[in-house]
Amino acid sequence: MFRKILIANRGEIAVRIIRAARELGIATVAIYSTADKEALHTMLADEAICIGPARSRDSYLNMNAIISAAVVTGAEAIHPGFGFLSENSTFATLCREVGISFIGPSGEVMDMMGDKINARTQMIQANVPVIPGSDGEIMTADEALAVATEIGYPVMLKASAGGGGKGIRKVEKAEDLVDAFESASSEAKAAFGNGAMYLERVIYPARHIEVQILADQFGHVIHLGERDCSLQRNNQKVLEEAPSIAIGQTLREKIGQAAVRAAAVGYENAGTIEFLLDEASGQFYFMEMNTRVQVEHPVTEFVTGIDIVKEQIRIAAGQELNVRQEDIVIQGHAIECRINAENPALNFAPSPGKISNLYLPSGGVGVRVDSAVYSGYTIPPYYDSMIAKVIVHGANRFEALMKMQRALYELEIDGLVTNTDFQLDLIADRRVVAGDYDTAYLMEEFLPRYCEEVG
Repeated sequence: MFRKILIANRGEIAVRIIRAARELGIATVAIYSTADKEALHTMLADEAICIGPARSRDSYLNMNAIISAAVVTGAEAIHPGFGFLSENSTFATLCREVGISFIGPSGEVMDMMGDKINARTQMIQANVPVIPGSDGEIMTADEALAVATEIGYPVMLKASAGGGGKGIRKVEKAEDLVDAFESASSEAKAAFGNGAMYLERVIYPARHIEVQILADQFGHVIHLGERDCSLQRNNQKVLEEAPSIAIGQTLREKIGQAAVRAAAVGYENAGTIEFLLDEASGQFYFMEMNTRVQVEHPVTEFVTGIDIVKEQIRIAAGQELNVRQEDIVIQGHAIECRINAENPALNFAPSPGKISNLYLPSGGVGVRVDSAVYSGYTIPPYYDSMIAKVIVHGANRFEALMKMQRALYELEIDGLVTNTDFQLDLIADRRVVAGDYDTAYLMEEFLPRYCEEVG
């Protein structure tokens, strides 16, 4: 086992990793930008080292500075968390080249699964259903037009090397495709340094179902059940739950087995296989693989009892998975709400500022809050607006919904605007309570009503 690891991240995920490492008896090193000098993760870690100015590219994306911090402090491994460098194959490879373990998959596998065209090819070979679409990268609008004509509209343009909702455009008809392609390709090139696109038929509305997998270096791959992430705004997840109310046991087993096959490509560590489920036909399709821990991993931890971050560390240290598929039993229901420093009444504009008073509702059985904020802390304007995750677990979905309602009522963050009231309204919505929603519901039905009410 490692003696010391460096956490190449900030915020609640850095705190989450520090806590897991401490429970394993591992010393931790926090890195921080000048804007994060007073951040909680710098106080909880055994050591903390400044790696640059506030801008991400000068600090949390500065590979050389992070590697230097690991070398100077004697860290044997680096955990990237999510976001920033977590899916950067160059960084993963650089860690290996300097003799530092990267707590995640290898750069080669990351490249293979992170590139959507390669991932699609791998899934076809693994007998995992894929959405009808282009066979390779599309570099021009004319190519896109030809493929779209063949598979039919509407279609979705996606950045080949993308993620996080960037470089994505839905196109309803042929006359809109050229402008959409040029816009998405430019956005992808700016965000990922690669303007290549691919195109697939739109499965919409649908259920966004993702399956958590764990894989060790001995060839053992297991899945930890699915999460339903269909409630999204602008391709960003808002609320997640596990298990999905839309899936019966037979389909659950099929999707879980498909996820295991998808990971049987030399993958190692934690990962997530994302699917789109067409509820009308019952058919599911591979969408993409995330080669990192997910923001919503706590709901899976609640229903399985498996600490995913600890498993990540153990796997990277060369240990064999100590659980098998037959050991995984889904118990109860879990829901996660993302709490962001943003103003829903102003189109969810970021709302940084100083927290004057804070109460996190962590009391009671089955209530967990993952956060890195405290009373008196100033939310910097440079990073993601998520400041907390409220996660609850109940014996069934109704109990989980009631626990979430109670927890959100108790949550108090004064001094800035958050989306807490928005989340309260969402979980009280009739369709959400019934579990009768899909990827279209939040944007096309709930939000118009909500904006009319708060506007």
